[in-house]
Amino acid sequence: MAYFDAASAAPLHPVARQALLAALDEGWADPARLYREGRRARMLLDASREAVAETVGCRADEVVFTSSGTRAVHTGIAGALAGRRRAGRHLIVSAVEHSSVLHSAESFEASGGTVTTVAVDRAGAVDPSAFAAALREDTALACLQSANHEVGTVQPVAEVAGVCRAAGVPLLVDAAQSLGWGPVEGDWSLLAASAHKWGGPSGVGLLVVRKGVRYAAQGPVDERESGRAPGFENLPAIVAAAASLRAVRAEAAQEAVRLRELTERIRARVPELVADVEVVGDPRRRLPGIVTFSCLYVDGEALLHELDREGFSVSSGSSCTSSTLTPSHVLRAMGVLSEGNVRVSLPPGTAAEDVERFLDVLPGVVAGVREKLGAPAPAPSVAPAAEREELVVDSLGKRCPIPVIELAKVIGDVPVGGTVRVLSDDEAARLDIPAWCEMRGQEYVGEERAEKGTAYLVRRIS
Repeated sequence: MAYFDAASAAPLHPVARQALLAALDEGWADPARLYREGRRARMLLDASREAVAETVGCRADEVVFTSSGTRAVHTGIAGALAGRRRAGRHLIVSAVEHSSVLHSAESFEASGGTVTTVAVDRAGAVDPSAFAAALREDTALACLQSANHEVGTVQPVAEVAGVCRAAGVPLLVDAAQSLGWGPVEGDWSLLAASAHKWGGPSGVGLLVVRKGVRYAAQGPVDERESGRAPGFENLPAIVAAAASLRAVRAEAAQEAVRLRELTERIRARVPELVADVEVVGDPRRRLPGIVTFSCLYVDGEALLHELDREGFSVSSGSSCTSSTLTPSHVLRAMGVLSEGNVRVSLPPGTAAEDVERFLDVLPGVVAGVREKLGAPAPAPSVAPAAEREELVVDSLGKRCPIPVIELAKVIGDVPVGGTVRVLSDDEAARLDIPAWCEMRGQEYVGEERAEKGTAYLVRRIS
């Protein structure tokens, strides 16, 4: 089985396993106690904090261990907003932040705060000038991920941090995806990360709060972790997280070169092997191991199941793999195709042979799924112009990619200049029909309210 979902959780690093087993024997006692076992536990905790601080590039007393990366994000945002309550009640986030950041923003907004969401370009990157334009006198905090978890795009954190610093606004960076590859550049104020993203054990998060940042811990104050993360520390897991972070960073430079070559191979060859595919994310400013692409006329869940049967573990941002049946907020913000979406995220040590086998298997898997859905041929011949200037496709009650498949089947039945009106009540159609038009050289006119659902207008121009 080839595990290609390291962006969700990286396999446990061998150093993490060794450190975890050793710490189970040596670090089980309460590090707050003064007897021998407690002092030994305290030494392990202090050493882990020092190791993390050195790797992150901060002071040891700025590092707090939390129960997860999500908890680190929630704690960091809540504390920073509360600490700057006098400055105002305005929060800035990017449109492609991890759900933990967006959920914090929703909670803040529900409590009376205001939130500005900064848009991204089609590659998934923010423009620092857009962050600058969003800053206000009452802005208390800004949040920006270091790299995107779904498409791998690296964000201009240093530039945004500079803009925020000039305005006197702290910037919280979600570094969950990138910290294992290198330090986060720029004059950021807070940082959050998660150990299971770099090969450490799950259940350990990092929160870094720079000295001088106004911060007020929320909830009952605990004497542990500077009052910012209540509860008994999971010391064995913390030791393993710190040890594995140092280990992966020592290997990062060499492994990044190798994984980048493998992902570039996927980016280049998938469009050659499979028709009607859009490779998404920035082609250059990206993490080494992530490559994401979307296939027209493919049900994402079916595609993932078929790849699983072939021995490949991948993930997807397609609407049909979500219980909400709505497109990934990241893909929606980028304005790219969401149907048939596949994210390949290679863990360190991935064999080139596994990537080649994936490329061998993928075309047949996609073709099989398309055939089951009744998709049109990849390159249909141009049909003679018909007399009807407009056709209506009723796709109400049908989930994507079916509305797009039905659109593709009939576009040749109207003359050049004619239109197809697609009726759909699937939210994914709002993203996938315009994406189809861009990929197939047709004009997306817009959408209109219909008696039921929404009417999406497409004009044939070729």
